[in-house]
Amino acid sequence: MKRTISISCKTACTFVRGRFPYHWDLNVYRGCNHDCKYCYARYSHKYLKEKGDFSDAIFVKTNIVDALERQLRNPKWDKGVINLGGVTDNYQVAESMERQMPEILRLMIKYNNPIIISTKSDLILRDFDLFDELSRKTYVNIASTITTANETLQKKLEPGGVSPMRRFSMLQEFRKTKASTAVHMMPLLPYLTDGEENLNAVFSQARDAHVDYLLPGLLNLRGETKQVFYHFLQKEYPNLLGEYRILYQNAGLKEYRGPLFEKLGRIREKYQISFDYRSRLDREVNGKNKPVQLSLFD
Repeated sequence: MKRTISISCKTACTFVRGRFPYHWDLNVYRGCNHDCKYCYARYSHKYLKEKGDFSDAIFVKTNIVDALERQLRNPKWDKGVINLGGVTDNYQVAESMERQMPEILRLMIKYNNPIIISTKSDLILRDFDLFDELSRKTYVNIASTITTANETLQKKLEPGGVSPMRRFSMLQEFRKTKASTAVHMMPLLPYLTDGEENLNAVFSQARDAHVDYLLPGLLNLRGETKQVFYHFLQKEYPNLLGEYRILYQNAGLKEYRGPLFEKLGRIREKYQISFDYRSRLDREVNGKNKPVQLSLFD
């Protein structure tokens, strides 16, 4: 367990803009023990007064439960879907000691508030009964980010995450609740996780876990994330570094996307996996019954 540092927050939920199925985000932690080499959130530590490495210095918002209740009981609160952990994983190793999530879930139950959560950990099963209760009151979506079915590659990419099989088993267990379940195959890593063998392995296991949908998304490289990922390639896959520099310069990804979309569409049909992550949410939360037309990576 790496060091944790206590901090406080003024509000628990942050308003986010963009084409997301939610506009509120709640992060218990700043920094993440998973140490994913492709993590897009590494930049966030530069805004903190006390510095530290993103995967080593874990900041805990110790007053987040009180801050959350203030927001949820406010008459002006819109009861919008809350995404639990858009920047860091709320079920990373630190949560096993801090135990913030049970109280947060109890508040969601108390105020009947819908949630979305994605995790690379099966620690979430500790709070199974709370998720089960909440799913019987309102919309709950439980997803796991699974980039590869290859455990050797996964350990290199996500040293602190549990194995892919444990993640699939966790999703299978949550089928016993009324929650929607999903695999987030995000990001897809060119030349590492986009091959037929890996795609078939992830899609087939997602089908066997009976998830409601699978959502793919391409690797986005910029800023500190780009530096960390290129350092990782230099160490583990030096033969790919040049390929990535070409692919991610200027508009290199445009030519890559077309064949990838075709491959994903073909494999999706093979395993009959849905890419539709919005219809159930719109139906249960927003009262919309019209099917949503989605394109890949929408």
